[in-house]
Amino acid sequence: MKLLEKAERIRIYIGEDDKFDGQPLADAIVREARKMGLAGATVYRGLMGFGANSLIHTSKILRLSEDLPVVVEVVDHPEKLLPLLDKLDTMLKEGMVTKEAVDVIAYRHSRMNEK
Repeated sequence: MKLLEKAERIRIYIGEDDKFDGQPLADAIVREARKMGLAGATVYRGLMGFGANSLIHTSKILRLSEDLPVVVEVVDHPEKLLPLLDKLDTMLKEGMVTKEAVDVIAYRHSRMNEK
């Protein structure tokens, strides 16, 4: 797949305990992005953060794994991201979604069967 130099990145800020249809929301978002044929998605787990409710979530020893922050990033052409943005509207009960222009410098992959 070839991306143009100009693309967009959406970031979805959620909690690791968030669910959609009984599965972790981050997993559901990545699977949806793949099903839509998007260029790729990555999930990051945060060490500490807070959101709209101002409740701090942290990985400190006394509060081990207490709904830590998670960020899902997806990069592709703006028009290809629109269906995912529509789907996210139904998937997210809490969280934040941002969108920004990015310059794609390289986008490569190797095929398993190529020598």
